[in-house]
Amino acid sequence: MAFTLKINGTPHEVDVDGDAPLLWVLRDVLGMTGTKFGCGQALCGACTVHVDGQAVRSCQTTIDSVGDGAVTTIEAIGQVPQGAALQKAWLELEVVQCGYCQSGQIMSAAALLKDTPKPTDDDIDAAMSGNVCRCGTYQRIRAAIKHAAGV
Repeated sequence: MAFTLKINGTPHEVDVDGDAPLLWVLRDVLGMTGTKFGCGQALCGACTVHVDGQAVRSCQTTIDSVGDGAVTTIEAIGQVPQGAALQKAWLELEVVQCGYCQSGQIMSAAALLKDTPKPTDDDIDAAMSGNVCRCGTYQRIRAAIKHAAGV
């Protein structure tokens, strides 16, 4: 079935089943490999993208559920103020260790800062609790979010 998805501001026509996960359409059909596959069960957060500004797990988000929603991936998050500030903070504070989870971490953090521009530690912990970092860089992630928010 043909779907037209608005991804990073650009329409993309894809011919996939409606129950196809957004993650696989992004990665395998469109070649946008910044969004990572982690667990496939929406438990780790590696596949986080935004649909209409809300963080969603693309491994469990079906194409037909996206509808006319605007999808933003890590490839374009730097075009919004929160995303640009986070990417800068990530580099300045050297957050990344292995890096595998970091696109999902940044996408979740950008959604947090959009809704809560000056988050507390509790806000950050709640928003980021669904993102797993096997390297354990949680303290650096929190510091970078606070740095990007100016708190």
